[in-house]
Amino acid sequence: MSDPRPVLKFAALAGAFSVMLLLTGCGINNIPTYKQQVDASWSQVLNEYQRRTDLVPNLVATVKGYAAHEAQVLEAVTEARAKVTQTQIPANILTNPQAFHQFEQNQATLSGALSRLMMVTENYPNLKADQNFLTLQSQLEGTENRIAVARRDYILAVQQYDTELTTIPGRWYHSMFYSSYPMIQNFSISQQAQQVPQVKF
Repeated sequence: MSDPRPVLKFAALAGAFSVMLLLTGCGINNIPTYKQQVDASWSQVLNEYQRRTDLVPNLVATVKGYAAHEAQVLEAVTEARAKVTQTQIPANILTNPQAFHQFEQNQATLSGALSRLMMVTENYPNLKADQNFLTLQSQLEGTENRIAVARRDYILAVQQYDTELTTIPGRWYHSMFYSSYPMIQNFSISQQAQQVPQVKF
C-alpha cells in the first residue's frame, strides 16, 4: 500500500496556492497599490509646486524693473515664496492634519500673492510687452495648469485609497493585514478658491 503523505502534502500546497490566488484576485493588494498611487501623486504635486516656486525670483525681478514702486505687492510675493521654501515638510505630512493644512495654506498664500502681482502688471504696458516677462508669464500659466492637474490626480488617488480603507472588503483587509496604513489627508477648497477668479493676463 502506498504512502498517502505525499498526496496530502500536495493537496495542502494546492489548497494554500488556491487560497492565495483567491485573495490576490479579491482585492487584498488594493490597499498597498492605492497607497503607492497616492505617494506618486503627492510627489507630482510637490514637483509642480517646486517648479512654480523656482519661477518666482525671475518673475519678481522682471516686474521690479518696470514697477519698482509696487513694493508692497513684490514684497508679498517674496515673503510668500520664502515661507513656502522654508517650511520643513515632515515625513508624515499626508497623515498629519496640522502639517498638511499648513502646507496647503502656505501654497494658497503664494497663489494669492502671484495673482495680485499679475493683476498689477496690467498697469504697465511696457512690462506686458517685455519678452522675458511674456516667457515667465507663459511658464507660470503652464505651471498653474500642471498644479491643478497634479492636485486633481492626488485628490482622486486619496479618495480611492481612503474609500478602500472604509468599505468592505477593504475594511476587513485593513484591520487584518494593513492596520499600519492610516487615512490620508486631502486638499480642501477655501471659500476664496470657490469663487470665480478675476485674474487678467
